[in-house]
Amino acid sequence: MKLSLLLILLSFSIIFQPLKMDAHTQGKNLKPGELRAGLAKVVITPQQPLWMAGYAARTKPAEGKLQDLYAKALAIEDSAGHRLVIVTSDLLGFPRKTADRIAAEAGKKYGLGRESILLNSSHTHSGPVLRDSLAGAYALEKDQIEAIDAYTGKLEDQIVALIGSALGDLAPARISYGVGEASFAMNRRKITPDGVINSPNPGGVVDRSVPVLKIESEAGRIRGVLFGYACHNTTLTGEFQQWSGDYAGFAQQEIESTHPGATALFLMGCGADINPYPRSKLELATQHGKELGSAVGTVLQSKMSPVKGGVRAAFDIVSLPFAPPPTKEMFTAQLSHPNVFHQRHARRMLDRLGKDGRLISEYPYPIQVVRIGSDFTMIGLAGEIVTDYALRLKREVKGRVWVAGYSNDVFAYVPSARMFPEGGYEVVESMIYYDQPGPFMPVIEEKIMEKTMSLVRRVSDK
Repeated sequence: MKLSLLLILLSFSIIFQPLKMDAHTQGKNLKPGELRAGLAKVVITPQQPLWMAGYAARTKPAEGKLQDLYAKALAIEDSAGHRLVIVTSDLLGFPRKTADRIAAEAGKKYGLGRESILLNSSHTHSGPVLRDSLAGAYALEKDQIEAIDAYTGKLEDQIVALIGSALGDLAPARISYGVGEASFAMNRRKITPDGVINSPNPGGVVDRSVPVLKIESEAGRIRGVLFGYACHNTTLTGEFQQWSGDYAGFAQQEIESTHPGATALFLMGCGADINPYPRSKLELATQHGKELGSAVGTVLQSKMSPVKGGVRAAFDIVSLPFAPPPTKEMFTAQLSHPNVFHQRHARRMLDRLGKDGRLISEYPYPIQVVRIGSDFTMIGLAGEIVTDYALRLKREVKGRVWVAGYSNDVFAYVPSARMFPEGGYEVVESMIYYDQPGPFMPVIEEKIMEKTMSLVRRVSDK
């Protein structure tokens, strides 16, 4: 009798054990080529008046909100249990230390390798300052520094939990890809006899494509929409003092209102040399958001191509060399520069020279490549990277290619080789605000391309 009862209990345990399988194990129930997807989002709007990121001319913290800020996640898993999580956010950018902490903790909790977590930001200039970000742009008092540190720590915990929520939401899905177009992006590097200025350049390089991933349930209901655009998220200029996702936030609202129950995620492209035009009015931010949302809607209603097959990912670092920095004497001369930000930069560099006797000579640049199936490639490039990189990669990588900037680390502008003789903000001036010793060397484009193409080959060979 006791043996029979034991056998019954054992059978009961075996029957119900599959209910306890984790996400990685469940993927193996899919047929080859099939995918599962999960979605999640969390409000990350600061509850206190933190300093706003992006514009050095601001002189006070935020004053309320135009709209909530969000972090959102899309998890994808193939039939072998290989997983990818794409995190998008209404932030200026994830600094390297924050991204590393999030990835390390999510790796421990959910068994994800670094290559399986892509952290992207919309680059809104109406979001909060994070720890270790744009240190040269803000004059912060001790209480603001402490509040920013506390917010950053909470944000890291929220993103880790968000990744877990998206993995917990995994369900069989149909994923498809298409590309639309929106018109408000324009090159902002205008070449004049006095050098490059930040002004509309209708004849300049631009990428107005709108890549879209549609995530549907098996029954055909749209559960998620991942979309992108390569344009500075700066319709709202420095005089605006309320939290907002800018045009990217309004576009996400537009898509979610059109498709109730769906999660819309914005993935910023390589638009560091591109601005939205016209700009500087709230109604223009909503206008651009509606245009972008409408462009996405057109793609969703068109015939899109299926994305299916195995998920493969690679992540690596390449060292980008800085040009030889100014001498101690040159930094000393900058202490009397009429621009206060030049003065502050010079003081920080002199302090570092006094402490270590040297400045950093290169920067560890992260690159991430994801392949789904045989011909869909997503490339995540770090920093404020310019349009030339995306256009070149879309020419040189075979198949359907989506290139995102502002991924995994936002630490400086990343100009292309052709820009160095021209100079301008992206090449020189911006490095003061990003607290770097000086400009990069022109060779960085080839270094980034060489490493990216090696990762493309790595995920293609698996």
